[in-house]
Amino acid sequence: MEIQNNKKPTIEVAQDFNADATIVFQAWLDTNVIAKWMFGPEVRKESITKLENNPKIGGTFSYVVERNGNQLDHIGTYLEVQKNERLVFTWGIGQEAAKESIVSINLSPSTSGCHLILTHQMDPKWADYAERTKEGWKTILLNLAALFEKDNS
Repeated sequence: MEIQNNKKPTIEVAQDFNADATIVFQAWLDTNVIAKWMFGPEVRKESITKLENNPKIGGTFSYVVERNGNQLDHIGTYLEVQKNERLVFTWGIGQEAAKESIVSINLSPSTSGCHLILTHQMDPKWADYAERTKEGWKTILLNLAALFEKDNS
């Protein structure tokens, strides 16, 4: 009998922000702000088709972009919403992948604003993409930090 390793690859990235946790938390929920740091032409070569968000436990989101002639629908369901402290949601592109990953966002106060730790648990079948996914999240968090730097200048 063959034993498979079903351990979920887990990546973790951290970022400090020169902004209060309240503002950073809201940036994950407000589609107008998401369009400035996570998706869209300000982030990469893509256009936004639709950004919809219902940030409550059991609520869903759908972020549809067109990239390289393909429509990508980033979807998920909120599992935890602890205002200004913690978000947990499923994450995937398309219905089939939507429940294969779980992303946790934890915010804590710091002397300069707040500290964020993002943890992404991936389905074992995506293990080969773990490092690429980690780099992607790092870039996204740097985009978010840069947004707050712009606002403070």
